[in-house]
This record gives sequence, structure tokens and C-alpha cells, in this order.
Amino acid sequence: MSIERTCGALLVLSLMASQAEAASLPQASLTLTGNPEVVFDMNRESCDPPDVMPDINARAFRDSNGQIVFFALHSINRVLRGPDLSHLKLDCHIVLDSGNDADPAHYNDRNFITATWTDDGRNVAALVHHEYHADDFGRCRVNDPLGCWYNTILAYHSTNSGADFVRSSPLVVASAPFKQDVGQGRHRGFFNPSNIFSDGRYEYFFAATTGWDGQPFGACLFRSATPLNSASWRAYDGHAFSIHYVDPYRQSAATVKPCAQIAPFTYPVGAVVRARQGNVWIAVFEAQHNEDMFPVDGIYYATAHDLLHWSLPKLLRAGPTISSDLCAMNDAVSYPSILADDSTGRNFDNFDANAFLYFIVITTEHCQPGARLLMRQRLQLATGGLRP
Repeated sequence: MSIERTCGALLVLSLMASQAEAASLPQASLTLTGNPEVVFDMNRESCDPPDVMPDINARAFRDSNGQIVFFALHSINRVLRGPDLSHLKLDCHIVLDSGNDADPAHYNDRNFITATWTDDGRNVAALVHHEYHADDFGRCRVNDPLGCWYNTILAYHSTNSGADFVRSSPLVVASAPFKQDVGQGRHRGFFNPSNIFSDGRYEYFFAATTGWDGQPFGACLFRSATPLNSASWRAYDGHAFSIHYVDPYRQSAATVKPCAQIAPFTYPVGAVVRARQGNVWIAVFEAQHNEDMFPVDGIYYATAHDLLHWSLPKLLRAGPTISSDLCAMNDAVSYPSILADDSTGRNFDNFDANAFLYFIVITTEHCQPGARLLMRQRLQLATGGLRP
């Protein structure tokens, strides 16, 4: 699910409400400590390369037996399993395949499980980042793979603790209000959903969009009280969670209003977790240098006490990302996430003290991405001055 060059055009925080307002929000301090360690090496652990190549943000849930089910791989979806985050083994069983189907109305080209939620460890809701690449099927009018890329967020579910995933109904959770042949020449649609996370009443996720006429680019926030009911997801319109997206291949979507962009996220939100110390939300994401908010390429974070008003971004790890100039670097980092063994509940959406930043290191050769390592590094959180 590469986002190579996807965000290169997202240059400025035009959707930022006010830098002064963001700077006045309570701040938490997040730092990396110790040395990075390898979680998964695609060259040493494989079932059927390249389907095990790490290519999504790390996600996990605890199943009904207390075992961890861990996602971080590719469009032939397999998982890692184990008793805790430090003892995971690749399971070669395919939990969700990709059909490479030429018909965009079938939504079965390339499927990536990018978020899950479960209350009981057996029944699991999943969000799937679905890519349709028209150039693979002779259905693109431009000579540019990115310009032929049409992306949709789909709903799947499992009734056997994540051993297999099947389509939910309705299937489409977030879609551009037009079919894939409209607007070719640029990446279109919704993509890279964050993890699903909860405030105790509702479940949420962020999804990125490159925008279209009437819809600005950025990150939109979605909410549901029942994630297993895929019809229940609604996007925030700037005033309320009111937007219900439909399948443009099956019904008209012309009246769908734009979702609101949540600052400071002009790039996909990698993950959102709640630090139980200080009761503060922390979001991690990668960003490319610009003159406004991001002094260097790297992984950044922002903090909040509610999910609509976030602090200014702070640098967590400097370095080139997958959106940087691949010809000017040796390695890039991408797909940040936060997971912690001390997370309460089944869905790894909070932590106390023992969290790790998970990320993918991507080697580059001849200006092209190469082998990948899934890494993690310990995080240290300071929450001085934050309310409990």
C-alpha cells in the first residue's frame, strides 16, 4: 500500500485554523529512547515473497484467547501472532487475499487490512485500504501510475478471531463521489485509514484524501458507535458527524458534502492513541519538509484533549520518508504507529508507560524503493502540566 509521492503535492497547512490557537493547547512531550530493534525482516521471514513485504502501519488486537493478532504486511494479507508484542511469529495462512480484478465496481484489485476493532476478540471489524490501479488493466488515459490510482476505504469483518475476513454490507465506507475514470491524472479518493480508537463512547478513525472539486485535501475524522455495522460510520462535516458515503458504482453520490479537514494533518495519520497519563491523545504521522510547519522530513506527532483541536506538530524522528526524494537518500522511514503491551482493552488504542513507535525502514537503490524492515523503538512520554 505504498504512498510513494502521494503526499508530495500537499505542501502547506492551508487548513490550519490558527497557529496561535494550536500553540495554546496543552502539550505532551514524546521522545525516542534506546536503539531501534527489528520486528520483522522480509528477507528472513517469508511465506511467498513479496506478499509479506511490510507496507502498512502496524496494527494489533487481542483475540478471544488473549493472543495478539498483528498486521503490518501487504495486499495478500497475513498476520503475525504471539502472546505479546515481543514474541510474534508469521502465520502463512492468508486471512484476506486480493483479486487483481479489472472491474472497479467489484472493489477487488488490491486489499490491505489497515485497521481493526473488536469488543470480544472473536468478532472483528476491519477497514480495508483498497487500491484500484487502472493502468494495470488498460483503463487509464494518462501515462502515470499515480494518475491511474483510485482509492476507497472498505469494510470487512471476521467471526473467527481474525483467521479469515469477509466483506461487510455495505462494503464502501469512504469513497470519492465519482467513478475511477473521472479525474484521471492524479491520485483520487480516500486512503490510509488510521487505527480505530475509542473515547469510551464512540470509535473513530482518520482517513486521508487528496481532495476533488469541493473537497479539500487533508485528513477527515470518522465516527461510529458500532464498528461491526459498516453502515454506521459517519464523517465530520465541520459541525457534526453527518456524512454518509455511498458506492458511486451503485448509487448517485453527487450530493455528498465535503468532510472537514482536521489540522495539522495534511498527510495520512499513522495512528492515534490515548496516553493514560494526562488523558491526552497522541497522533503520529510522517511529513515532508515545507516552510510552514515541518522544518525537515520525518515522523511528527501532535497532541489533543479532544479529537478536533490538535497542537502544532512536533518532530519525533528526523529523516527522509517515502515521500522524499528517493534519489537523494539511502534509507527512508514510513508508516509510523504506536503500540504498547500495557494497553488496556483489546485494541491497543491507549498506553501508560511502555509504548513503542513502530515504523518501516525502506532501503533505496537506483532511485527505487527496495527491501523493508519493520522496526520499533521505545517511547518516553512526559505529561507535565496536563490535566488528569
